[in-house]
Amino acid sequence: MSRVLACLAAVMLIGPPSASAQQRFALIVSGATGGDEYAAQYAMWTDSLSRILTGRLGFDDSHVIVLSESETPAEAATAQNVRKAIASVGGAMRRDDLLFVLLIGHGTFDGVDAKFNLVGPDLESSEWAAALAPLPGRVIVVNSTAGSFPFIERLSGPRRTVITATDSVAQRFDTVFPEYFVKAFDDDTADLDKNGRISIWEAFTFAVSGVRRHYQQRGQLSTERALLDDNGDGVGSSAAEQGADGAQASRTYLDPDVPGAAPTDDELLKLLQRKTFLEGELEELKIRKAFLPVEEYAKEFERIIIEYARVATDVRRRAKS
Repeated sequence: MSRVLACLAAVMLIGPPSASAQQRFALIVSGATGGDEYAAQYAMWTDSLSRILTGRLGFDDSHVIVLSESETPAEAATAQNVRKAIASVGGAMRRDDLLFVLLIGHGTFDGVDAKFNLVGPDLESSEWAAALAPLPGRVIVVNSTAGSFPFIERLSGPRRTVITATDSVAQRFDTVFPEYFVKAFDDDTADLDKNGRISIWEAFTFAVSGVRRHYQQRGQLSTERALLDDNGDGVGSSAAEQGADGAQASRTYLDPDVPGAAPTDDELLKLLQRKTFLEGELEELKIRKAFLPVEEYAKEFERIIIEYARVATDVRRRAKS
């Protein structure tokens, strides 16, 4: 029996959990690659996340389903297998349970709807929404493709966190967002509030910073700008925006509950968002340095650094309180 079949069978056989137990499920879909270079890259990200989920984050092996460009029919990232995997989780899921979905690969937008490229016929964002709609628990969907932006509106809803690697249908270049998002869960520096856990919002912010550095090191402005929606309004926010989104994601974790680990409160979240905004300003200023008068660059640099130091101090104080 293949690993995916074994996972699906195990999910279906799970009995009702105890009142206090939270079950955590994960579905990783690595779609059609379109070439050996992409195949190797997607396999690396997929394998890395699978290892982190079942290792550091303590997922039950049978709760992690991986679909890819596999020659084994039951493990292939087809529309049928995606629907089957989601339905199997839905059959075992309760209201307090959590499903984490990561889509790795290519995406397209035809002017009407967005698709995630699967092996064989693709699924449109509306079809993903329909498949996920019956699930009773919390759902996190991360579409890390270039064609991901429309998924925010279609998949948004109560108790949902939806992340896209792009903020516009015009952004069609291949993304590096999944590399840094996966890495976040295995890097202690992603723990911005220092509570010993990495929330979905912290992983999102870590990935945004990683993407920005990726382009900054190449002397380029980023061609991908990720969004997060967790308040159900279908409008995503960047990592630096305050107020609209982030509260639910900053309290959502993939690891088991840790006694005494306080989640990020609203005040600390706002400080962290401001800190992220200033980091972005500083890195973009460095890219523009060659085109600015020395005095203007120095003035802007001083302004950002002074406020950044103040905010960083406030973050440390709040995190300890």
